Amino acid sequence: MAFSILVVDDSKTIRSIIVKTLKLSRLDIGEIYEAANGKEALQVLQDNWIDLVLSDLNMPEMNGLELVDKMTSDDMLKSIPVVIISTDGSTTRIEELKAKGIKEYIRKPFTPEAVGEIIDKVMGVINERKE
Repeated sequence: MAFSILVVDDSKTIRSIIVKTLKLSRLDIGEIYEAANGKEALQVLQDNWIDLVLSDLNMPEMNGLELVDKMTSDDMLKSIPVVIISTDGSTTRIEELKAKGIKEYIRKPFTPEAVGEIIDKVMGVINERKE
């Protein structure tokens, strides 16, 4: 079964790199949606079936942390795993995010292999749950 992924980043270039990385991975990916901030992401999440969210932290209008907060307070969205991809990688920040429910953290700049491994790990957990 193909996965639907939402990539949230205010940089179109970074979104393009992540999308390209996803397409190069060996994961069974169906739709890839994009959003420039948390507000747009919530709209995409309301309108589409999404299996995984990859989100930046620092964005205008609604940042990644606010997006995670909104998702965890929504019964329909709280079970969707979120992986943060950001330059803000202090141990304290990562622990704070994991306490809020994010599944993994990828630090920018990243390698396609690192993104693939993390997504594989997170999606593998989902696969096991679905079986």
